[in-house]
Amino acid sequence: MADTTTRVAVIGGGPGGYAAAFLAADLGLEVTLVDPESNPGGACLYRGCIPSKALLHVARLIAEARAAGEWGVHFAPPKIEIQELRTWKEGVVGKLTGGLGQLVKQRKVTHIRGTAAFKDARTLVVTDDQGNRKSLEFEHAIIATGSRATVIPGFDGVAEHVWYSKQALELSKVPQRLLVIGGGYIGLELGTVYAALGSKVTVAEMTPNLLPGVDRELVRVLRKGLDPLFEKIMLEMVAEEPSVQKNGVKVGFRNDKGERSSGVFDKILIAVGRRPFTKGLGLENTGVQVNDHGFIKTDHQRRTAEQRIFAVGDVAGQPMLAHKASHEARIAVEVIAGRNVTYEPAAVPAVVFTDPEIAWAGLTEAEAKERGLGYQVTRFPWAASGRSITLGRSDGLTKLVIDSETERILGVGIVGPGAGEMIAEAVVAVEMAATATDLGLSIHPHPTLSETIKEAAEIYHGTATHVYRPKRKGGSK
Repeated sequence: MADTTTRVAVIGGGPGGYAAAFLAADLGLEVTLVDPESNPGGACLYRGCIPSKALLHVARLIAEARAAGEWGVHFAPPKIEIQELRTWKEGVVGKLTGGLGQLVKQRKVTHIRGTAAFKDARTLVVTDDQGNRKSLEFEHAIIATGSRATVIPGFDGVAEHVWYSKQALELSKVPQRLLVIGGGYIGLELGTVYAALGSKVTVAEMTPNLLPGVDRELVRVLRKGLDPLFEKIMLEMVAEEPSVQKNGVKVGFRNDKGERSSGVFDKILIAVGRRPFTKGLGLENTGVQVNDHGFIKTDHQRRTAEQRIFAVGDVAGQPMLAHKASHEARIAVEVIAGRNVTYEPAAVPAVVFTDPEIAWAGLTEAEAKERGLGYQVTRFPWAASGRSITLGRSDGLTKLVIDSETERILGVGIVGPGAGEMIAEAVVAVEMAATATDLGLSIHPHPTLSETIKEAAEIYHGTATHVYRPKRKGGSK
């Protein structure tokens, strides 16, 4: 006999886990949430999305203060008090996670601070933070254990010089020389933070491009903003053979031609991606299956091969995004509650919070081409946007991918300040099957950056007010 029972057991308290637990409680289901932290939040709130965006806000403020000199407003060089900045960042995290703790109580969710492992397909063994173990029998379970940073072999010997995103966000110090291994969104965002705080940042990316998989046109605009910010950006470069020196850690580099070089750094930030976290879950005691990449296999309702067990978020596959996890959590809970729902979003938005920001939703141009779709691309340069010019930021671009036959919006990509806020309109447009005409006839406020979406749609018909682009007919452009 189990020590206790529950209707729904949720393993993991991140954006997938706590969203699942809260909705289940709202639907009248008995819920037990198991998570190591004192309050829900997961890696996103404690060690990822929230602290990084707090620090990126500071980085943006520093950059704007420096740029203000071009407008005739001069500030003294900023004085950065790291302890005060760290305290503010921790306060942001504490406020949000504390609020989630209150919601746990208000919803009467049973929260166990600890870890859980499957004894079988109906029972969990829960170990609390005091080391006490109890069995928990469930009707349904939702796995939401998230992901962990990918480790690069060969860097163990210089561990005292190595950071992953968790350590970088602790803000223990601002290194004079920082090497960022990985040119994805985590590496570029944290590189932006430390460059703004005074570090000389070098980025080494092993592929031919920054942000692999992201629209190249958008990345080119970002690259122009990063080049003066970073000390160096090295593409098609492998970092290897680190060794501790008196003045730091020496790292060797090898490019795609086999040519070698080296550099000395105070800290190394490894940001080469994340991997699903299933270690110690006891999945072998169930029928739950994982694929070759370690992700738990799920169906269109987020159900695993074990019918009573669901998986959501990073542990269940790409894209590894908090909002995708929360949406999957809603699907899983509604299925448990007996509703006929399925996970089939037309657009999962993504945002890179660099400066400028990059955001996209729906199909990219490359994806539309790969699928053999008939499409047209329209582009509205922010140099023609009154609002962007008033901000001193005319370097942006809004790009639409439009079905050639139906005018339906297939995808949207934006690069520029505030792109992450603007992309929500694109999500609605793609999900609701809006057309270029729909967007073009929707009145947008002036002067705003959101007008660039409207005018990009108007370009499809050759009627944009602030640029001259005659309408082109036919297939992909």
